[in-house]
Amino acid sequence: MSVLVTGVTGQLGFDVMRELSRVGIEAEGAARRDFSLTDEAAARRFITAVKPSAVVHCAAYTAVDKAEDEERTAFAVNAEGTRNIAKICRDINAKLIYISTDYVFPGDGEYFYETPDPKDPQNVYGRSKLAGEYAVIETLAEYFIVRISWVFGINGKNFVRTMLDLSQTHEELKVVDDQVGSPTYTADLAHLLVNMVKSDRYGVYHATNEGICSWAQFAEEIFRQSGRKTRVVPVPSAAYPTKAKRPLNSRLSKNSLDAAGFARLPHWKDALGRYLIELSANPAQEL
Repeated sequence: MSVLVTGVTGQLGFDVMRELSRVGIEAEGAARRDFSLTDEAAARRFITAVKPSAVVHCAAYTAVDKAEDEERTAFAVNAEGTRNIAKICRDINAKLIYISTDYVFPGDGEYFYETPDPKDPQNVYGRSKLAGEYAVIETLAEYFIVRISWVFGINGKNFVRTMLDLSQTHEELKVVDDQVGSPTYTADLAHLLVNMVKSDRYGVYHATNEGICSWAQFAEEIFRQSGRKTRVVPVPSAAYPTKAKRPLNSRLSKNSLDAAGFARLPHWKDALGRYLIELSANPAQEL
């Protein structure tokens, strides 16, 4: 088989390409310079030339706060761009994995969201990603939709790197403690996505590393594992107001993975430890 990965310069796209190479699957990466998601003709020319048997669609508009002021652009990329990719996959008979987000849910309560639970995104980014899900469902009879959260990986900026950078100049950091979810190491997620693309077990899935924490607890573990002395001061979200509302509850149930026979990802603390080792060996990695 051959796989096309969109968003290859991002954290997840980069690791999906690495995983495909590791298991010996032919892969082609696509970045913004190759075609615009909003230009269906350009996307079609590129993808049909590659002739993939599957597409892992990682590319997206992900500037959550900026999206509040750029709603049209966010929807053009995340909804119509995804529809373009889905239509091309339908026409060339290629599998599609669409990467979505926990932001499609209302983000309240203290329970784990199941895949079919009612959707009620609280910001433009979440609404645009949900519209992308609908575009996939309306276009294809069979598909993979994979919702993720709190991503960190070797190729790009993320919460872990930000905390490590700030710890060099701060003895104390205030970090929100009322937003709870699960960090997701892109190297672990990429392994799962490649297993999915090799299968025909289509459906909607939630995929994050196991275990839950608040952002403050995540920061504390980053400092503990990295040997930093920076102290974390837990604060409510109200202490750091943002243009886009963030979910307080990002817990995602993995029952969908269990039901389909896919292995869950390792615990997030284990993933963080492996990431810190990888980061220390490749501190400047970023395409």
